[in-house]
Amino acid sequence: MLRRLLLVLIPLLLLLAAALGVPLATAVAERETQTTYLDRLADVSRFASLAQSALVESPTAPGGREALRDELNRYGQLYGIPVAVVAAGGDDVVLASPQRPNLTDPAVAAGLSAAFAGYRPSPPSSVLPWETAPLVVVEPVGRDSEVVAAVVAVSPTDRLRADILSQWGWLAVLGSLPLLAVIAAAWPISRWILRPVRRLDEAAAAIAGGLVDTHVDVGGPPELRRLSTSFNTMVDVVNTALRRQRDFVADASHQLRNPLASLRLAVDNLEPHLPPAELAQEAHQIAVEEAQEMGNVLDALLAATRLDAAAETVDLALLVSTHLPKWQALRVAVETDVPAGQRVPVSYGSVLDELVANAARLSGGTKVRVFFADGELHVADNGMGLDEEDRKQALNRFWRSPQHQNITGTGLGLAICADLVAAAGGELRLEDADPGLDVVISL
Repeated sequence: MLRRLLLVLIPLLLLLAAALGVPLATAVAERETQTTYLDRLADVSRFASLAQSALVESPTAPGGREALRDELNRYGQLYGIPVAVVAAGGDDVVLASPQRPNLTDPAVAAGLSAAFAGYRPSPPSSVLPWETAPLVVVEPVGRDSEVVAAVVAVSPTDRLRADILSQWGWLAVLGSLPLLAVIAAAWPISRWILRPVRRLDEAAAAIAGGLVDTHVDVGGPPELRRLSTSFNTMVDVVNTALRRQRDFVADASHQLRNPLASLRLAVDNLEPHLPPAELAQEAHQIAVEEAQEMGNVLDALLAATRLDAAAETVDLALLVSTHLPKWQALRVAVETDVPAGQRVPVSYGSVLDELVANAARLSGGTKVRVFFADGELHVADNGMGLDEEDRKQALNRFWRSPQHQNITGTGLGLAICADLVAAAGGELRLEDADPGLDVVISL
């Protein structure tokens, strides 16, 4: 659970860092680009001012042009940025640095067109480290319709891109430190939160395994501490209910068996004192059978209250061999085919006794097979079986098939068997054996 929680938290933290870092990185790139652009624009504006003096005010004065040429040469040699003064129309380069800009470049041509129209081209939004295009700055010489030339500078962006990339690196390093700190703190905090959950899960598994008196004492957040208190209270309530159930079983066994035994004895002792009339003998026989039926119902009800999921296991072959003599006394042929080494709950002995007895008593068949196949235990007979609708109802308590209404029974046997199998983690189902009935127990 801890790994799954961290697999959810860490990507969310990374997304949060990206959501904060990307806009910040973009702002850094825009700021550096604007700083460089303004610096180049200041240089180009100065050249435009000199060009206006040299070209507009005294176009024939050689001193102004020579001064401008010297400025352009020193600027190009110092910074390595090509600069040129282009006459209106864009066909004549009046003056230029030793490294002339490429006037056929689309960005340069677009800037010159805007400058000759009397507008200063829009500055670039930002330069990104992977963009190799130069920074083009164009300044018109003159104003509005009196533009006579334009100064164009094509500035390489290598240094700008390196500065942006360097600042991005520092941002990544500085941003990763708190991110790593949060991730490092998420591990112990998650353990602190999930440790009570794990202990509660272990306690619940222990209770499911039969240790019904398991309690748990956990720390962690207040909500989980309250949950552990509620869990312990629930365990106490369940233990109290189980203890009362066991007490009821013991009391019922003690308080009801003796009166039933006395009742049967009294009914049996009445037989010599009955008149010879057939009606009296029939009434006596009914009383005997009813007393016997009451004993059977009591036994079935007590068995239903003794279900225990934490059953001890035993070898299936040993279990079958131990119960086989009892089955052979039922006046039906019993065949067994079970492997050695297969462990089953001890309670399956009572289940098999009930299933074989039912097959011998209710199916009307002559043979019962107890065998193990494909991970399932089968008790199959060759009797009349049950139709599909009856098989759906047969596992309900007190249900009796219409064809068995006149046969002694409580209607609890199969239901108790199904509960015992389910309590041991298995499943009991009824299938058609064609002919007969196949009771299948999945382990």
